[in-house]
Amino acid sequence: MPAPDRSAPDRSTADRSTADPDAGTDADTADAAAGSVAADTAGAIPAGPRKQVAALFAETVGGLPRAFWWLWTSTLVNRLGSFVVTFLALYLTVDRGYSASYAGLVASLFGLGAAVASVGAGVLTDRVGRRPTLLAAQLSTAVCTAVLGFTTGPVAIAVVAFLTGLSANASRPAVSAIIADTVPAEDRVRAFSLNYWAINIGFGVSAGVAGLIAVHGYLTLFLLDALSTLLCAVVVFVKVPETRPVTAPTAHPSGPTDATAPATATVTAPDGPAEPTGPRIGIGTVFRDRRFMTVVGLNLMLALVFQQGSTTLAIAMGRAGITTTQYGLVAGLNGLLIVLLQLPMTRLMRARSRTGLLVVGALLTGWGFGLSALAGSSAALFAVSVAVWTIGEIIGTPAMMSLIAELSPALARGRYQGVYSLSWSLASFLAPAAGGLLLQYAGGAAVWGACAACGTVAAAGFALLGRHPAGRAGA
Repeated sequence: MPAPDRSAPDRSTADRSTADPDAGTDADTADAAAGSVAADTAGAIPAGPRKQVAALFAETVGGLPRAFWWLWTSTLVNRLGSFVVTFLALYLTVDRGYSASYAGLVASLFGLGAAVASVGAGVLTDRVGRRPTLLAAQLSTAVCTAVLGFTTGPVAIAVVAFLTGLSANASRPAVSAIIADTVPAEDRVRAFSLNYWAINIGFGVSAGVAGLIAVHGYLTLFLLDALSTLLCAVVVFVKVPETRPVTAPTAHPSGPTDATAPATATVTAPDGPAEPTGPRIGIGTVFRDRRFMTVVGLNLMLALVFQQGSTTLAIAMGRAGITTTQYGLVAGLNGLLIVLLQLPMTRLMRARSRTGLLVVGALLTGWGFGLSALAGSSAALFAVSVAVWTIGEIIGTPAMMSLIAELSPALARGRYQGVYSLSWSLASFLAPAAGGLLLQYAGGAAVWGACAACGTVAAAGFALLGRHPAGRAGA
């Protein structure tokens, strides 16, 4: 979620009121929980560092509303069972015996479904509500994932993969909108970092465990993935409230009933004040937001690179003689490093230039993947490559996520998050096919060289944007 100057102001002050009437009590509960956990660790830490650890922990996790933590829990549960996307390429090529180009095609259809869902689910998130959109997406994902594990035949697999991508990505705009709705603007970088942390805790564990499970059969991976998604939906149904802002017409200077007033709206949380947020925004307005769309375009370039990590990288490592278990461990290194380094590095990056962080993150991402060209048949060298681009991911992602939230007006958060998600969906559609074809007909050097080039171009784009800051967010 790139942007030149990440200090872009929040477009709505109304979102400082959470949609949970008990938000203040929830924050106190979170603070108390943080203090309790920190106290539990006291016996293992010397007195001096103990206070620093307790203060760091409380500062990192304290003060966030209860609804956020239940959403965080559901995300963790879901990601702990996210086996299929990581191992889909290996499943198709190793277990089913299809070609690398077919595996790339299936992954691209998965991405096409995700692209369709991005915009559609974004609109539904704003119109129908965050919670029903999220629940429908999770339940349909669980069904499609289980069905995919039993599906045979190239055409049937391709169709179900498309439907799985469609349902799986439909939850993204709703999740991001719930976080932006419930968490005050000043805490959003921290909240998105924590949510991203949960995603990668789950990914790191699931990638490592999935490699071991796959040795005994891939069907188990599909069924466990479906089960974790179903459990995620249960948590959301029971514990996560609807957070969509309440809207009402804004009074016009010439009188409260003036029908000629512009189509403006107000936003309020339950028991909270109503504040104007400007004209209502349709999906076309989002695509005409030039600065926002520039940010989305640059993110697309990096997303094209990142997608190679779950598709082309798996095929290249398999061709190099890397075992399924070794691939799972190497892939899990990405999540493990993020779990260990995301929060400390977020603190270190607070006073840094957002433009500088994006430039460095893009370069490390592109050239980290580029290092795969030197790995040969060494799992250790592939692991070094993963470590480099993971550092780039850690540096660039949290500020990007917060920026997209800041650029998104409260009444159009679903649409803005959906269009941002579209960049990832397009990448998941385009990158696997492009990577698979390049790998099959031009070799690994071409794939990893293209990754390095994309990272360099994205870094240059961030640098140029940083030299021309916007007068207002989203301008």
